[in-house]
Amino acid sequence: MKQRIFGWISAAVGIVLALAVVELTAIAWLYLEDGRYTPAAQLYERTQNTYVRDATKGSACRYVDTLYPHPYVAFVHHANPPCGIPWVNNVGLFGDDFPVVKREDRYVVLLTGGSVASQLGQNAAPPAPRYFEEELNRKYVSPTGKPFLVLNGGDGAWKEPQPFILFTLYAGSVDAVVTLGGFNEHYFFWPGAEERLERPLSNFIDVNPFVADENFGDAAIGWVMGRLAGTLALNPVLGQSHAAYMVIRGIEAAAKGKDSFKSNKKTTLNSMFAMPESIRRDHERAFAVQLGLYQKYVRGTEAVARDNGVKAAYFLQPSPAWGKDLTEEEKRVVGDLSYGALYRKIATGMMSLRERGLAIFDLGDVFAKEKGTIYADHIHFARTADNESLGNRLIAARMGELLAETWSLQRKP
Repeated sequence: MKQRIFGWISAAVGIVLALAVVELTAIAWLYLEDGRYTPAAQLYERTQNTYVRDATKGSACRYVDTLYPHPYVAFVHHANPPCGIPWVNNVGLFGDDFPVVKREDRYVVLLTGGSVASQLGQNAAPPAPRYFEEELNRKYVSPTGKPFLVLNGGDGAWKEPQPFILFTLYAGSVDAVVTLGGFNEHYFFWPGAEERLERPLSNFIDVNPFVADENFGDAAIGWVMGRLAGTLALNPVLGQSHAAYMVIRGIEAAAKGKDSFKSNKKTTLNSMFAMPESIRRDHERAFAVQLGLYQKYVRGTEAVARDNGVKAAYFLQPSPAWGKDLTEEEKRVVGDLSYGALYRKIATGMMSLRERGLAIFDLGDVFAKEKGTIYADHIHFARTADNESLGNRLIAARMGELLAETWSLQRKP
């Protein structure tokens, strides 16, 4: 009996020592990568989109638990207990309710796009600063003289045609529309991309599990791994383990490096938006097709805006891959920047719409003079505990200046 107990103790000690060696090895490896010691909690944060993490901060809910299916724009959010977001409005987005008819007391601007647009409009609970609305009201007089009201029409993982669709739903009840995008769209320009621009990103799968047996692709894998990392980060033991973080990162890398499972169904989400193989094999041709689709929805927004007497402007968001000297802190969180040339090519193609008279602007150099940290992850801007954000303030200021020139806004004294 004593020998058996001694054997158990020896095995337990051996396991503890082995885990300690693994943990120390992981710490050493990550120290060499970063050039400094980084707590495991910070490493886990890197695997999670800051937009996703902020939505459920301080709760036991997952981001997927906040999502709600939408018949036209694929997915929004809900305010239902226990995991709903209380400040979600009547259309499943953040901030003020969307009106059915034009308001008489405000000049209403619909700001639409992906998560960066949503943060610019403000997706956090009041009294978090509404960067874009505050900038417009502080510096400019609206065309009607009424105070600006910016409706937050952006959401995480949104891209065209979701901004176009949302605007067409509410074109008769707003005075102006502003889109801020480009980054989420660029994933469909990568060489070998198998789907057309219109395919909804992975949030759609989260709220529609019926289609979840398809090929997820790298973006969806990253999304799932981010959720898993978020779960582990909440664990009091694994959340402090560098080795556990390395396992998560290794699984993600391995998953992205293997051929994805293909569904045996004939009708799938992928098949609905499939890019013909003859086009997919020719990257230049595929790029032209995707660019044509992207331009089509922006031109469609312009046509609907003109038909409804609505002012319109379009902005291509900046990215860490170009236009800013990154700080060491930013370099640790922005990820692979090899997409930079491709993204600039997309921006150049979209800017050609100015020849058609569209008010479209490239914000790629908006942070060129900034020496401090702006980016908190691969695309979103850092925010303080009270939701102040230099990145969002600078974006709002540049957009306000360009809108003032384009819409002939009077500047306040």
